[in-house]
Amino acid sequence: MTSDVRQKLALPLIILSQLLGTSLWFSVNGVWLSLAAQQQLTEADLGSLTLAVQLGFIVGTLTIALTGLADKYRASRIFLVASIAGALVNALFIVGIEHFTTGWMLRFFTGLCLAGIYPLGMKLVISWVPRYAGSALAWLLAMLTLGTALPHLMRGATINFAWELPLLLASVLAISGGLIVGWLGNGPHLPSVASAAALKSGLKAFSSPSFKAVAVGYFGHCWELYAFWMLAPLLLLQPLAELNLSMTLLPWLAFTVIAIGSVGCIAGGLVSKKIGGVNVARIALFTSGLICLAYPLIDGLPGWLVLVVLFIWGLTVIADSPQFSALAAQFSPRQTIGSALAIMNAIGFSLTIPAIWLTSSLWPLYSEWVTLLLLPGPVIGLWAMRKLPRL
Repeated sequence: MTSDVRQKLALPLIILSQLLGTSLWFSVNGVWLSLAAQQQLTEADLGSLTLAVQLGFIVGTLTIALTGLADKYRASRIFLVASIAGALVNALFIVGIEHFTTGWMLRFFTGLCLAGIYPLGMKLVISWVPRYAGSALAWLLAMLTLGTALPHLMRGATINFAWELPLLLASVLAISGGLIVGWLGNGPHLPSVASAAALKSGLKAFSSPSFKAVAVGYFGHCWELYAFWMLAPLLLLQPLAELNLSMTLLPWLAFTVIAIGSVGCIAGGLVSKKIGGVNVARIALFTSGLICLAYPLIDGLPGWLVLVVLFIWGLTVIADSPQFSALAAQFSPRQTIGSALAIMNAIGFSLTIPAIWLTSSLWPLYSEWVTLLLLPGPVIGLWAMRKLPRL
């Protein structure tokens, strides 16, 4: 295949692979009701298993950043290995969850492998289409969103089958995504191997006030995002009961609430060409933050209106993410984009841990009022970005 054809296929193939690979992220969350009933697990256990993935992802991204793997070795090769390894440990969860500690460790290793998929996918996009980083990363993050939602869709489609089936399907999808990227390889716009100095300078990006402002905005975004995605099925229980709808619809609605964020990513990428990525991020943070604040007060509203609010929340909670990635890449040194993004991701995802732990632990006591705990994320993000110019 000629290089021109490969260039044209690169972006569609990378975003498809991102969709397939990130289906591992919430694979357990998608089958939660059936799994919890079989293993007698609680909402706190759901939070714990979700935290395991986040913690593994953090350890993985820090390892990549501190060792310089993201800049020293071919991103496509790391993506391939991580996809295959992640698929294997995800499948092993089926037998490992008989002992909760073993299941927790397997989810941790799943997160570890995802560190070789999500951040490396961003670097691959930049290596192939650097001129269109904002819109390209919008598509990439849209696929991350769809990949996160995909387990709920697979559970809805297999609701009459054992909960193990969607997990196995997620593993098959992840392997397929890894093979696609392994065949595609790296793009021509980033060096295959970084210099020794570059491997030590990922943190230097934070010396730039603009990069620091974008990073803190991203950190606030992370505080809210994954906790909301974890809470989505729980938040849907009230409107389902209000509307007297069957619980078999829960996976489909959870998929819709999360997956609609992919539309927000793509729309945000298009709008950013007119009003700038900074303004897109500000609008998204403001909207989702307003819902964090108001959500406990809508408990008495009709169920259909609560669903509309959840759809709007799902639409806006992720719409700013592509812009943060594109802006961070713009403000970081070219030779250390991989390490700078890995460090930013590691810090951001570390903030998902207290948010997920607090909301899942307090849900049995306060139910929808836990959404107030997500509000500091958008508020801090907006404050950090207050002086950034329109870009």
